Amino acid sequence: MPKLKTNRSAAKRFRTTGTGKIRRRKAYRNHLLKPKTTERKRRLSKLTFVSERDKKNVTQMLPYLK
Repeated sequence: MPKLKTNRSAAKRFRTTGTGKIRRRKAYRNHLLKPKTTERKRRLSKLTFVSERDKKNVTQMLPYLK
């Protein structure tokens, strides 16, 4: 069986927790921040988990994710 390739862009965006959940950043926090409220920007800055529906796609891109 040959080695599998890791999607390098995905490897920079996702990390796992000790329990096996996959963490990700939230979108809409890069530019055009002036019209967004401080509360909204604070919420967007926190990490969140990948949904169960997307977990399969992420694990296919990252076959060696622990």
